[in-house]
Amino acid sequence: MIGHLISITLAIILDKLIGDPPNWPHPVKGMGKLISFLDQRLNNGQKRRIKGLWMFIIVVVVTFLVTFCLVYISYQLHWWVGVMVEALFIATTIAQKSLKDAALEVYEPLQANDLVMARRKLSYIVGRDTERLGKDEIVRATVETIAENTSDGITAPLFWAFIGGAPFSLVYRAINTCDSMVGYKNDRYKEFGYFSAKCDDIVNYLPSRITAILVLLFTRCPYYRKQDAWKILFQDAKKHPSPNSGWGEAVTAIILGIQLGGINYYRGKKSDRARMGKAQQPLRTSHIIEATKIADKAVVCFYLFLFIGGIGFELANAWS
Repeated sequence: MIGHLISITLAIILDKLIGDPPNWPHPVKGMGKLISFLDQRLNNGQKRRIKGLWMFIIVVVVTFLVTFCLVYISYQLHWWVGVMVEALFIATTIAQKSLKDAALEVYEPLQANDLVMARRKLSYIVGRDTERLGKDEIVRATVETIAENTSDGITAPLFWAFIGGAPFSLVYRAINTCDSMVGYKNDRYKEFGYFSAKCDDIVNYLPSRITAILVLLFTRCPYYRKQDAWKILFQDAKKHPSPNSGWGEAVTAIILGIQLGGINYYRGKKSDRARMGKAQQPLRTSHIIEATKIADKAVVCFYLFLFIGGIGFELANAWS
């Protein structure tokens, strides 16, 4: 457990310093290639749900075995070598710096009233249509992306790294990558991506809720009494079509005093998403920066939660 905590600490520092350099080798690129290969070979004919399950199993098992073997060999060389290798692997699964940088790339042209560039930058990080979005809608889309991905991209992989070190963290990322590539409810992937989508919901269930609860617990809510904020969080989080994404959006909307959700378009098709929070104030460009600060605070709170839990576990184990 102590090794996991040290590796997690180093991973967070590494991610803050260098993020994900685009030209560096990255495990997710390998996962993506394997998923694409299996998608082309298996996603056809009948029994696509079973074939999708086999795809999912192969990706997860390969990811676990490769990571486990490399980490095991590293620990055989020296304990500190193992810790450093785990830290490097875990750092590839978290995206705190990348998420913040992506948000800032939308914020900067938006601040300069360059809506064309802001829409283009936004299109890199969201699935919705961005070509006709106005300033407020660009802000909303960016804040929603930050809120959703704080758990998916940062605290959830840290949670699984705490439970099972780098192998579990990479397995989480493999599940998440499967979902992002084949977990769509369209004709091609509705059956083939069924298990990927369901398993992604399962592995994100606890991290998303713990993250939102910790953020609300340790953050001042200028627009609500605390007891009202808790009530709104548990009411609004359940409205989201995703069983987990609503928690990040709801807590962010509450703290900022804004309303998230609304009408989005995906490849021209209208989608009316549930509203999160109440519009205590209009959306502003500065809300993007404030949302990144909430994400940073969420990471700190979640890290301290894991650290205290890990120390408590070690003390209880030593006492027993």
